[in-house]
Amino acid sequence: MDLTARLDEMELAIYKPSFRQSSGRANEVNYWVFDYPPEKELEVRDRIEYMKNKNQKGNDEVELVVFDLYDMIIDFLEQKNFLEKCFEFEKKRGLERITKAVNNSMKINDDDSLIVQYIREHTSENAIVFLTGIGKCYPILRSHKVLNNLHQAFVRCPVVMFFPGTYNEQELILFDEMKDDNYYRAFKLVK
Repeated sequence: MDLTARLDEMELAIYKPSFRQSSGRANEVNYWVFDYPPEKELEVRDRIEYMKNKNQKGNDEVELVVFDLYDMIIDFLEQKNFLEKCFEFEKKRGLERITKAVNNSMKINDDDSLIVQYIREHTSENAIVFLTGIGKCYPILRSHKVLNNLHQAFVRCPVVMFFPGTYNEQELILFDEMKDDNYYRAFKLVK
Protein backbone atom coordinates (compact mmCIF):
# COMPACT_ATOMS: atom_id res chain seq x y z
CA MET A 1 0.00 0.00 0.00
CA ASP A 2 1.43 3.40 -0.90
CA LEU A 3 1.91 6.13 1.71
CA THR A 4 -1.10 8.21 0.67
CA ALA A 5 -3.38 5.20 1.08
CA ARG A 6 -1.81 4.38 4.47
CA LEU A 7 -2.29 7.99 5.62
CA ASP A 8 -5.93 7.84 4.47
CA GLU A 9 -6.43 4.61 6.41
CA MET A 10 -4.75 6.10 9.49
CA GLU A 11 -7.00 9.15 9.36
CA LEU A 12 -10.12 6.98 9.17
CA ALA A 13 -8.89 4.70 11.97
CA ILE A 14 -8.21 7.39 14.56
CA TYR A 15 -11.71 8.84 14.34
CA LYS A 16 -13.45 5.53 15.05
CA PRO A 17 -14.91 5.44 18.58
CA SER A 18 -13.19 2.09 19.25
CA PHE A 19 -9.80 3.72 18.67
CA ARG A 20 -10.38 6.20 21.48
CA GLN A 21 -11.17 3.61 24.13
CA SER A 22 -8.91 3.76 27.16
CA SER A 23 -6.87 0.68 26.32
CA GLY A 24 -5.44 -0.95 23.25
CA ARG A 25 -5.52 -4.57 22.19
CA ALA A 26 -5.26 -7.10 25.01
CA ASN A 27 -5.75 -4.28 27.55
CA GLU A 28 -2.37 -2.77 26.67
CA VAL A 29 -1.93 0.98 26.70
CA ASN A 30 -3.47 2.72 23.70
CA TYR A 31 -0.17 3.63 22.02
CA TRP A 32 0.38 3.35 18.30
CA VAL A 33 3.21 3.80 15.80
CA PHE A 34 2.72 5.00 12.25
CA ASP A 35 5.92 4.19 10.39
CA TYR A 36 6.87 5.58 7.00
CA PRO A 37 9.91 5.90 4.73
CA PRO A 38 12.15 8.74 6.01
CA GLU A 39 12.28 10.28 2.53
CA LYS A 40 8.48 10.83 2.80
CA GLU A 41 8.83 13.05 5.90
CA LEU A 42 7.47 16.16 4.20
CA GLU A 43 4.42 14.32 2.89
CA VAL A 44 3.65 13.04 6.40
CA ARG A 45 4.14 16.51 7.92
CA ASP A 46 1.76 17.99 5.34
CA ARG A 47 -0.92 15.41 6.16
CA ILE A 48 -0.59 15.98 9.90
CA GLU A 49 -0.85 19.75 9.39
CA TYR A 50 -3.92 19.25 7.17
CA MET A 51 -5.54 17.02 9.81
CA LYS A 52 -4.74 19.47 12.60
CA ASN A 53 -6.22 22.42 10.68
CA LYS A 54 -9.31 20.42 9.75
CA ASN A 55 -9.75 19.35 13.37
CA GLN A 56 -9.49 22.92 14.67
CA LYS A 57 -12.63 23.82 12.75
CA GLY A 58 -14.54 21.88 15.40
CA ASN A 59 -16.20 19.27 13.19
CA ASP A 60 -14.80 16.32 15.14
CA GLU A 61 -15.83 15.13 18.58
CA VAL A 62 -12.18 14.74 19.57
CA GLU A 63 -9.26 17.18 19.77
CA LEU A 64 -6.15 16.35 17.76
CA VAL A 65 -3.06 17.51 19.69
CA VAL A 66 0.31 17.48 17.90
CA PHE A 67 3.61 17.62 19.78
CA ASP A 68 6.82 17.98 17.76
CA LEU A 69 9.42 16.54 20.13
CA TYR A 70 12.28 18.34 18.39
CA ASP A 71 10.53 21.70 18.79
CA MET A 72 9.92 20.89 22.46
CA ILE A 73 13.65 20.29 23.02
CA ILE A 74 14.66 23.46 21.16
CA ASP A 75 12.05 25.54 23.04
CA PHE A 76 13.33 24.22 26.36
CA LEU A 77 16.96 24.98 25.47
CA GLU A 78 16.05 28.48 24.28
CA GLN A 79 13.98 29.24 27.41
CA LYS A 80 16.94 28.26 29.59
CA ASN A 81 19.40 30.13 27.35
CA PHE A 82 21.20 26.82 26.78
CA LEU A 83 21.04 26.58 22.99
CA GLU A 84 24.25 28.50 22.20
CA LYS A 85 25.97 26.82 25.14
CA CYS A 86 24.98 23.44 23.67
CA PHE A 87 26.65 24.30 20.35
CA GLU A 88 29.89 25.19 22.12
CA PHE A 89 29.69 22.20 24.45
CA GLU A 90 29.22 19.84 21.49
CA LYS A 91 32.28 21.29 19.73
CA LYS A 92 34.41 20.77 22.85
CA ARG A 93 33.01 17.50 24.20
CA GLY A 94 31.19 15.78 21.32
CA LEU A 95 27.69 14.62 20.51
CA GLU A 96 27.56 11.88 23.13
CA ARG A 97 28.26 14.32 25.97
CA ILE A 98 25.78 16.94 24.75
CA THR A 99 23.15 14.22 24.37
CA LYS A 100 23.70 13.19 27.97
CA ALA A 101 23.63 16.82 29.18
CA VAL A 102 20.35 17.60 27.38
CA ASN A 103 18.78 14.35 28.59
CA ASN A 104 19.77 15.16 32.18
CA SER A 105 18.53 18.75 32.06
CA MET A 106 15.16 17.67 30.62
CA LYS A 107 14.95 14.60 32.91
CA ILE A 108 14.38 12.44 29.83
CA ASN A 109 15.15 9.21 31.69
CA ASP A 110 12.97 10.05 34.68
CA ASP A 111 9.29 9.37 35.27
CA ASP A 112 8.77 13.13 35.67
CA SER A 113 10.37 13.96 32.32
CA LEU A 114 9.73 17.55 31.24
CA ILE A 115 8.36 16.24 27.93
CA VAL A 116 5.86 13.99 29.70
CA GLN A 117 4.86 16.82 32.03
CA TYR A 118 4.31 19.17 29.10
CA ILE A 119 2.22 16.65 27.17
CA ARG A 120 0.13 15.82 30.22
CA GLU A 121 -0.50 19.52 30.99
CA HIS A 122 -1.40 20.44 27.39
CA THR A 123 -3.73 17.58 26.51
CA SER A 124 -7.45 17.58 27.17
CA GLU A 125 -9.40 14.49 28.23
CA ASN A 126 -11.03 14.14 24.82
CA ALA A 127 -7.90 14.10 22.68
CA ILE A 128 -5.72 12.06 20.40
CA VAL A 129 -2.02 12.83 20.77
CA PHE A 130 0.32 12.84 17.76
CA LEU A 131 4.05 12.71 18.49
CA THR A 132 6.22 13.97 15.63
CA GLY A 133 9.84 15.04 15.19
CA ILE A 134 11.38 11.69 16.22
CA GLY A 135 13.86 11.65 13.35
CA LYS A 136 14.81 15.29 13.84
CA CYS A 137 15.82 14.83 17.47
CA TYR A 138 17.74 11.57 17.11
CA PRO A 139 20.05 10.71 18.97
CA ILE A 140 19.31 13.30 21.66
CA LEU A 141 15.87 11.85 22.25
CA ARG A 142 15.18 8.18 21.65
CA SER A 143 11.67 7.06 20.78
CA HIS A 144 11.63 4.23 23.32
CA LYS A 145 12.38 6.66 26.15
CA VAL A 146 9.43 8.84 25.19
CA LEU A 147 7.01 5.92 24.88
CA ASN A 148 8.19 4.16 28.04
CA ASN A 149 8.06 7.30 30.19
CA LEU A 150 4.82 8.51 28.68
CA HIS A 151 2.94 5.27 29.20
CA GLN A 152 3.88 5.33 32.89
CA ALA A 153 2.16 8.69 33.39
CA PHE A 154 -0.26 9.23 30.54
CA VAL A 155 -2.94 6.71 29.62
CA ARG A 156 -6.08 8.83 29.37
CA CYS A 157 -6.14 9.06 25.57
CA PRO A 158 -4.56 7.42 22.52
CA VAL A 159 -1.04 8.34 21.44
CA VAL A 160 0.27 7.96 17.88
CA MET A 161 4.01 8.29 17.30
CA PHE A 162 5.00 9.07 13.72
CA PHE A 163 8.24 7.22 13.07
CA PRO A 164 10.49 7.80 10.01
CA GLY A 165 11.65 4.23 9.57
CA THR A 166 10.29 0.74 10.05
CA TYR A 167 8.34 -0.65 12.98
CA ASN A 168 7.35 -4.31 13.26
CA GLU A 169 5.80 -4.18 16.77
CA GLN A 170 9.07 -5.42 18.26
CA GLU A 171 11.76 -3.00 17.12
CA LEU A 172 12.15 0.35 15.45
CA ILE A 173 14.65 0.75 12.63
CA LEU A 174 15.65 4.32 11.88
CA PHE A 175 17.26 5.22 8.56
CA ASP A 176 17.53 1.51 7.61
CA GLU A 177 20.55 0.99 9.85
CA MET A 178 20.09 2.28 13.38
CA LYS A 179 18.10 -0.34 15.21
CA ASP A 180 16.34 0.55 18.42
CA ASP A 181 15.42 -2.91 19.67
CA ASN A 182 14.02 -1.90 23.03
CA TYR A 183 10.64 -3.29 24.02
CA TYR A 184 7.74 -1.16 22.90
CA ARG A 185 4.26 -1.19 24.30
CA ALA A 186 2.80 0.16 21.08
CA PHE A 187 1.01 -1.27 18.10
CA LYS A 188 1.51 -0.59 14.44
CA LEU A 189 -1.37 1.66 13.40
CA VAL A 190 -1.56 0.77 9.69
CA LYS A 191 0.10 -2.26 8.15
